[in-house]
Amino acid sequence: MGDQLPITFQEYIKLPELGIDVSNISFNTLTLQSDKFICIREKTGTKEQVCIVDLEDTSKTFRRPITADSAIMNPENKIIALKAGPNLQVFNLEMKAKVKSCVMTDDVKFWRWITPFDIALVTETSVLHWSIEGTSAPVKQFDRHANLNGTQIIGYTTNAKMNWMALIGISAPQGRIVGSMQLYNKDRGASQPIEAHAAEFSEIRLEGAAQPTQVFAFASRGANGSKMHIVEIDHVEGNPVFQKRSVEMMFPAEAVNDFPVSMQAGPKYEVVYMVTKFGFIHVYDLETGACVFTNRISGDTVFVTARHENGIIAVNRKGQVLSVCVNEDTVIPYILQNTGNVELAFRMASRANLPGADQLYVQRFQQLMGQNQFNEAAKMAANSPRGMLRTENTINQLKHLQSAPGQLSPILQYFATILEKGELNRHESIELARPVLASNRKALLEKWLKEDKLECSEELGDIVHPHDVTLALSVYLRANVPAKVVLCFAQSGQFDKIVLYCKKVGFTPEWVQLLMQIARVDGDKACDFALSLVKEDPPLITADQVVGVFSSQNLVQQTTRFLLDALKDNRESDAQLQTKLLELNLLNAPQVADAILGNGMFSHFDRAYIAQLAEKAGLYQRALELYDNLDDIKRVAVHTEVLDGEWLIGYFGNLSVGDSLAVLRQMLEHNRVQNMQVVVQAATKYSDLLGAQNIIEIFEDLQCNEGLYYYLGAVVNVTEDPAVVFKYIQAAVATGQLKEVERVVRDNNHYDAEKVKNYLKEAALPDQLPLIIVCDRYDYVHDLVLYLYSNGMAKYIEVYVQQVNPGRLPQVVGALLDVDCDESVVKSLISATPAQFSIADLVSEVEKRNRLKTLHRWLEAKASEGAQDTGLYNALAKIYIDSNYDPEKFLSSNKLYDPRVVGAYSEKRDPNLAFLAYSQGECDDELLRLTSENGMFKQQARYLIKRRDLSLWSKALTGDDQHALNPSHRRQLVDQAVSYALPEAEDPEEVSVCVKAFMAANLPQELIELLERIILEPTPFSNNNNLQNLLILTAVKVEPTRVADYIGRLNNFDAPDVAEICINNGLHEEAFNIYKRFEVNADAIGVLIDHVGSLDRAYEYAERCDQPDVWSRLGRAQLDGLRIKDAIDSYVRADDASNFGDVIAVATRAGKFDDLVRFLLMARKKVREPVIESELLFAYAKTERLTDLEDMLHGPNIAQVQKVGDRCYDEGLFEAARLLFQSVSNWARLASTLVRLGDYQAAVDCGRKANSTVVWRDVHGACIAEREFRLAQICALHLIVHAEELEPMIRLYEAGGHVDELCTLLENGLGLERAHMGMFTELAVLYCKYRPTQIMDHLKLYWSRVNIPKVIRACEAAHLWPELVFLYVHYDEFDNAAQTIIAHSADAWEHASFKDIIVKASNVELYYKALRFYLNEQPLLLSDLLAVMMPRIDHTRVVSMFLKSDNIPLIKPYLVSAQSTNNKAVNEAYNDLLTEEEDFVGLRNSIDNHDNFDAIGLAQRLEKHELLEFRRIAAHLYNQAKRWRQSLTLSKKDKLYKDAMTTARSSGSVEVAEDLLRYFVESGNAACFSACLFTCYDIVRSDIVMELAWRHGLANEAMPYFINLVREYQVKVDHLVEEVGELKVKVEKNAGPASVAAGPNQLMGPAGINGRLLLGHAGSANNAQPFASNLGSAHGSTPSMGGL
Repeated sequence: MGDQLPITFQEYIKLPELGIDVSNISFNTLTLQSDKFICIREKTGTKEQVCIVDLEDTSKTFRRPITADSAIMNPENKIIALKAGPNLQVFNLEMKAKVKSCVMTDDVKFWRWITPFDIALVTETSVLHWSIEGTSAPVKQFDRHANLNGTQIIGYTTNAKMNWMALIGISAPQGRIVGSMQLYNKDRGASQPIEAHAAEFSEIRLEGAAQPTQVFAFASRGANGSKMHIVEIDHVEGNPVFQKRSVEMMFPAEAVNDFPVSMQAGPKYEVVYMVTKFGFIHVYDLETGACVFTNRISGDTVFVTARHENGIIAVNRKGQVLSVCVNEDTVIPYILQNTGNVELAFRMASRANLPGADQLYVQRFQQLMGQNQFNEAAKMAANSPRGMLRTENTINQLKHLQSAPGQLSPILQYFATILEKGELNRHESIELARPVLASNRKALLEKWLKEDKLECSEELGDIVHPHDVTLALSVYLRANVPAKVVLCFAQSGQFDKIVLYCKKVGFTPEWVQLLMQIARVDGDKACDFALSLVKEDPPLITADQVVGVFSSQNLVQQTTRFLLDALKDNRESDAQLQTKLLELNLLNAPQVADAILGNGMFSHFDRAYIAQLAEKAGLYQRALELYDNLDDIKRVAVHTEVLDGEWLIGYFGNLSVGDSLAVLRQMLEHNRVQNMQVVVQAATKYSDLLGAQNIIEIFEDLQCNEGLYYYLGAVVNVTEDPAVVFKYIQAAVATGQLKEVERVVRDNNHYDAEKVKNYLKEAALPDQLPLIIVCDRYDYVHDLVLYLYSNGMAKYIEVYVQQVNPGRLPQVVGALLDVDCDESVVKSLISATPAQFSIADLVSEVEKRNRLKTLHRWLEAKASEGAQDTGLYNALAKIYIDSNYDPEKFLSSNKLYDPRVVGAYSEKRDPNLAFLAYSQGECDDELLRLTSENGMFKQQARYLIKRRDLSLWSKALTGDDQHALNPSHRRQLVDQAVSYALPEAEDPEEVSVCVKAFMAANLPQELIELLERIILEPTPFSNNNNLQNLLILTAVKVEPTRVADYIGRLNNFDAPDVAEICINNGLHEEAFNIYKRFEVNADAIGVLIDHVGSLDRAYEYAERCDQPDVWSRLGRAQLDGLRIKDAIDSYVRADDASNFGDVIAVATRAGKFDDLVRFLLMARKKVREPVIESELLFAYAKTERLTDLEDMLHGPNIAQVQKVGDRCYDEGLFEAARLLFQSVSNWARLASTLVRLGDYQAAVDCGRKANSTVVWRDVHGACIAEREFRLAQICALHLIVHAEELEPMIRLYEAGGHVDELCTLLENGLGLERAHMGMFTELAVLYCKYRPTQIMDHLKLYWSRVNIPKVIRACEAAHLWPELVFLYVHYDEFDNAAQTIIAHSADAWEHASFKDIIVKASNVELYYKALRFYLNEQPLLLSDLLAVMMPRIDHTRVVSMFLKSDNIPLIKPYLVSAQSTNNKAVNEAYNDLLTEEEDFVGLRNSIDNHDNFDAIGLAQRLEKHELLEFRRIAAHLYNQAKRWRQSLTLSKKDKLYKDAMTTARSSGSVEVAEDLLRYFVESGNAACFSACLFTCYDIVRSDIVMELAWRHGLANEAMPYFINLVREYQVKVDHLVEEVGELKVKVEKNAGPASVAAGPNQLMGPAGINGRLLLGHAGSANNAQPFASNLGSAHGSTPSMGGL
């Protein structure tokens, strides 16, 4: 009976298993707003937090440290609302952001989410709604009624429109729980107090109602009884009035104090669930108020519920989360069997589409049909659950029924009912479409399609297609009939959608034929469509096929457009199509071909053929572009009158040199006047390529002088060929273009000047200017002057120097002097020429000819005019030197001559004049050379000192590349400088430069001589600080023995620097004497310490000086020498603590802590440094002066006690470390120290204070080593909450063999607040290893908190197969779980759990492995297993598997269930099984309901069966396959004449029916002859019937047939007569054409109220009754003659 319960009851989770304490599970701490989340406020000691349980995935349960009075989760999203006093806040947990907040003035007593965006707030006086959207504050809805005063609010609910609200509270007067409710209507602003414990709003749909009816249900249990009330609210006009329901609620005798806690509606089933405090569930039907089911679902108090899908979810005091929902499979049978309420079962099955009432529906339908209540039967069939009565048979029955006058026909009532509530199936859609389209009501069909009221099929599309292609397209699309969809797309012009659709559905039509159809209709659309086909990858049609289609339709323009797009990639494989495209357009549209060729889109076509076509079409340019043969090119190129000149010129760039020249010659020969300009332009452009000489040769051969001139004029400015330029000059001279000749020789740089000069001389031009220009440019001045002077053209010489180029005067003068021209003429020419020539060049020319004095007067005149030309004054200087005309004065006073020129000129004449010139111009190199060569060292020394140039000194003293060093010369120079030049110097800078020069030249001995002469002898520089320093330093490097003497004699040197240099050069005693002389004691002792290395002399010197800095310096040295005690004594005498760091380091390393204490005590007085005090503490510890240490710790100090303690700890000074750690309250280190001292209890106490992982680990290890397990556990409990500490600890325990203590430790740790996954996991692993009997209980409790993969490995290693399966299931590894069960079935298999697991497996192969497993081990449970696996298995493979093993009978129940899939293998296996079992009834039903099998094969097997019924089935199969004759043969063989007649009628074949008639006649079966006439009345021909009856004496048997036939014809004739008569009357009255009225069988009327159809009725009073009415019903049913 348990399986027949009308509800599905499920326990979701147990909250305690999630770590939630039962004490926190109550009405005040737990909230349930929906079936998504449970929110629990937990309190452990003083710690508060909120736990949120995700009911969809409990592994996502999480906690947040939130302190609040109440917390409620949003019913849909991870949004939490918190209340703390008057403060309300809403947070989005996923976004970690606050959504909204507000502060209430009144205390909120109750609150809950009423929508995902609204919260209801109940205070002591009112009810408010608060939206979390926007910024609005809570809005008051209504005031609380007085009946709720003093109650505890437990519920608040609203309807969907939120205009009705119900507030519920409970109180306990006189020990009885009383429910009080306030019902409020927002529209009317009115409240009503009601005694009730629970309430709920919902809606139901009443029969005949256009809209749902809103109802309000509430339950109460009072002193006078318990009742459930259901009332209507917000009545909708037009709906039936809902009668209020009040029903008694039954409570068990043991539940005296029980009362309703909550109610939730189940809208789908139109029920309401009521839960009571004692855990009872009541299910009531909302329409009738009938109780469907009552039972107890919880033994503990249920205190909160929420809606769960179409059921209810609840939580009880123990933390069980339970759900209840109507069981669709069992609720109807339960109602029928247990309540006997047939009407309730009938109504619930209908509105919720539930199984269980099928037989009841069939009976009721047949009953209504039998009572002629056809409309009611139609409604019932339309509303049947799961459409069980919506079959073709039902439709056939209804459409042949007549309706009462004024009422809808049954078939129309049937369709109207279905359309109101849902959609039609395939056959219904077809049957409805025919009359709708026939009555031209296409809009209705469109409306139903948009509303998805019709099931689309190919047949429906075929019906619609003749009426509307677009509508048919919509039907075909929905029905997935690709071929006809494509056809409709094409017919409607939507070609662009065809390819997309075909790709989407994977359909491949005949593209060529389709394109041909489109091309006939619309060429442009066909082109677009063809392009879309070709562009597909791979192409759906070839370009050749498209061209063939378009060509057949003469679509030139479309062919062109298609090919232009299709061939745009210019592939070589498309060469033929490219040729076709160009040919097509050259023959039909040359302009288009011209544009195509001009764009250069194609390159693979037949160029020669297309060129010929282009030439014929007059497209000479395109022909030239395509021709390769020279003769063709020459023939076409001469047509310059039609060719574009610029293009033609550019075309020559594509030809070879030879071809270009040949074409140019041909063009000139053909028409010189017309073509010369183009030829010249082409020759000019390609001159470099073709060769100027070749082009010139063409023009000269054809005597085209004008062309030659124009060509050369165009290229002469750009050519670099001298021959071309010369040719042009010749051409210009020949044509008298002297100005052009002048321009060319002036501007062009590429002609042969010699050749041009000679040509111009020979040409004897009237104007010699071109010759002058050539000679001037190319420096033929001398030849020019000789030519002009000898030919009497002296005037052109004047023109040349005065007008053309005055700068050439020096060369002209030289040439004139060479030809012995008179000096007066030369002077006159010089005077008359503008001063634009170089005087220096003129002087040079004249000087070369030794005629310089000729210019004397002219030069002085120029000088007097203030000329600044250097050459002028050079010439004057030379003249004065040669003439000895006071040259010293000129050289000294004049600054305009060039000293180098004049000096060089004077060297051989007078070296002193040269020295004077060089010194004036500071010509250093020349001067050094001059003085060295002539022994002028005194002048050289004075010059060097005055110049103050170190680089010049370097040349003189060391030489360079230009001046090789001569030692004797240097010695003489040094002597002259020391003896004469320096003593004369008065400028310190001169002396300084000289000294630096000696130093740079590395002449230390000479430098010492120099400095002694300057410093030791009385001079202005004797007391110079720098020179004294230099003397000593030089001596240090060169003469160290003389340093002591210099130190004693000199007193103005830099003592510290000099001493440092002495030290660096090893003169330590000299340095010590310097420091000592100048009383620099610290440095002096430093020399003794660092360089002399005598600490004893240093100690004596320190005793003599007795200065702190000296003692300090000595102490540092003694410290470095590890004389620690002496060093500390020195530091103490110096009272210097500055070097405390080194003292501490050295003393510590040496272990001199007693001496170190003395130093640190002194240092502590001088310096307040933590290091000093810290080291003092450590020194006390090392010297075991613990009393001093304690005194120092108790007094003020800045020591780093912690670090000192750590050092003491590391050094093993544990007592000192204890004092130090104690003083700074470092419990962690103190604990470790106490462990080392053996005080474990104190160490644990310190560990608690320290609360450090490291400390706990240390103390724990020590306790384990000492087997102090109690203390060790205390430490370990603080460690195991850290995941990283867990594994090392486990290894420690296991290594010591303390497994029991380890398990106890982890078991105790599970209750810790910070218990983590690792603890649960490791305990599980330990159980696997050491306590396998406890592992399953542990996993059941804590599976959600363990690391499942790790535990899986442990269980697998321990061979714990049930536990392994359990883990796989909870880890969603259903495949592995199933495989484990199969592999270890002896331990792990359990049928119910295996069924649950296998259906969740993702590997389909496991299903078949499971089937083989069950076949081998549990064959009797195979059907049960297959039942759950059915949705996911391959039925064909399953059947094949069991066929091979010959076990098909084992899976018969599965085959029955799987037949609903209409699978061929299933059907054939089942049919074969039924055949073996000789179950012909089942076989007949299987064949009729499932047609996917080899019908002919089965028929062939069955026709040989020994049982008659199986042979009938074979005939039936032949009948279905339309093999009428085979079916008739079987029927006749078995004398099943009725079957034979039915087959003949079904065939619709006149021949078959008449053959059957003849068979009956021949066999003498008159009765069957008559019955066959009745059955096949519509098929047989009347003349054949008459003939057979007459010939065989069967007139009586045929008479009923003839009577009915005559009656039928009579009715038709009467009807025609009546219509003709009416027509005559209308004609006589001059009426218009008779309108064709709608027939009496009009199907649909206009839309009625609420969108319902007003349906017409069918029928005709004049319809003749079939003749079978005269025969009775003995021979079968009446044939249908009417139809819709």
